[in-house]
Amino acid sequence: MGWDKPEVLARAAALGVVDEGHAVLSDAVAGADLIYVALPVGLTIERMPEIARHAAPGALVSDAASTKRAVCAAAQTCFAPLGDKGARFLGGHPMAGNEGSGLEAADAALFCGAQYALIGMPCAPTPSEAPSASDARIQKFVQLLEGIGARPIWMDAATHDRAAAVVSHLPQLLAVALAGVAREATDQTGMPLTLAGRGLRDALRLAGSPYALWRDIVLTNTDNLEASLDRLAQAVEHLRTNLRQRELEEEFAAANEVYKILRNLQ
Repeated sequence: MGWDKPEVLARAAALGVVDEGHAVLSDAVAGADLIYVALPVGLTIERMPEIARHAAPGALVSDAASTKRAVCAAAQTCFAPLGDKGARFLGGHPMAGNEGSGLEAADAALFCGAQYALIGMPCAPTPSEAPSASDARIQKFVQLLEGIGARPIWMDAATHDRAAAVVSHLPQLLAVALAGVAREATDQTGMPLTLAGRGLRDALRLAGSPYALWRDIVLTNTDNLEASLDRLAQAVEHLRTNLRQRELEEEFAAANEVYKILRNLQ
């Protein structure tokens, strides 16, 4: 079952993404064993009470929102606590994606090898304390994630938002800022953008992401993003200060090490 705007549902049906499409949310979630919420953060929170009202007692509801504190706080007021027989909520965030959006950007291999953050209700910071051990619904969902190649990892919402600010949200804002610098530097002849090679294109891949997706992420993780931007500003200022000193070898070496770590995670 799928829920979206009628025109999106028509495309989804044509592409075989859904067996049935519903324009009314309560019709889509009724009787479902698993309800997967793939909406911007604000809409996820806004629709949470309605989903909770219409979810079957034994259903598992999980989301894919990029920030977790606000989402989990909203869910805690709507869904059953651990051990209750009502519908259960499990916060989630797949650390995978691309700059595209919509059905046409779908990729069956998107989650392969990707970390998938899971935040239980109440939050469970370590795998040994993860609530999946006592809930068959969550066990099945974890197996589903592993079946499509993801790597589930348990953490609490605050830890997730701090980490995501550095490894996901900051790179997005950095790409936006870098694109702005390149745009302002470009003259009527198209230079310097027409001279750009793969390096700039790779660095600006995230600049293709839509603001509608990122607005709520920024608004619900502002504190962590401010701290990350402060660190970035300090790092940029250090580079600027040492441009003429030939003393950046240590920074390049450290950057090389980080790149090697990330490359080995693939």
